Amino acid sequence: MNWISNSNIVIVGLGLMGGSYAKALTRLGYHVSAIDRDAEAIAFALENGSIERGAATPDAELLGRADAVIFALYPTAFRTWIADHQHLLKPGTYLTDVTGVKSCIVYDIQRMLREDVEFIAAHPMAGREVSGVRNADPRIFQNANYIVTPTDRNTPEAIEWCKALGRILGFGRISVLSPEEHDEMIGFVSQLTHCIAVALMTCNDNRHLVDYTGDSFRDLTRISRINETMWSELFLLNKTELIEQMDRFIEELKTIRAMLDADDREGLMDKMRLSTERRAYFDQ
Repeated sequence: MNWISNSNIVIVGLGLMGGSYAKALTRLGYHVSAIDRDAEAIAFALENGSIERGAATPDAELLGRADAVIFALYPTAFRTWIADHQHLLKPGTYLTDVTGVKSCIVYDIQRMLREDVEFIAAHPMAGREVSGVRNADPRIFQNANYIVTPTDRNTPEAIEWCKALGRILGFGRISVLSPEEHDEMIGFVSQLTHCIAVALMTCNDNRHLVDYTGDSFRDLTRISRINETMWSELFLLNKTELIEQMDRFIEELKTIRAMLDADDREGLMDKMRLSTERRAYFDQ
């Protein structure tokens, strides 16, 4: 399948990310349908023109017409959906996803999937601190990072198709990692940061802090407004990598604490200089 204007795309899972995909692809001229068990989400997307058609259950007609299906489901729900409904897909369909963990799901999906359809995994590194299709906004993709995570079961054509999806959605950088490399990286740059934000908000119950804080605390805790159902699942599915990253962070925090205890100003300044140097990479 090429990304041509008459392609039929089905989004399964019409939350924030699925809704943002739907809006973006519809505006680009693709024929977009959606499936979500929340009938109100489907009705909202139909009303505002994000999709052409929708269904609250896996619809044989919608799925049988699809050239591509994009899954915006929690990992365990994604696995169950494929097991129960893949028979509705037509031969040659490309499948991709937005799932935030890969090793625990990609290989399972590919093993159970029919040989005449292909799943190529991806992770759009974009989001907001809100959820639901009513908050969908394709602008979150602009210049963000997009990661494709192929395995040896993927064809070069499918990998290029998935990378092209990232480009047409407006992502600024398309990267390719193995599922294992992805999970190690995501354990640090995403899951650990959410753990830190949650810990900052739960280690002090002074409700008057809002009266005293400046931008630094607000910036650090922006992502602490968190979807507990989704993120607890992601944490547990990637717990080996996440715990390793947490241990590294704790050791670094212990080092800084020891410098404070020893009045080691030079050591603290060295850490701060290193921090400033590394943060500069993100400002280029």
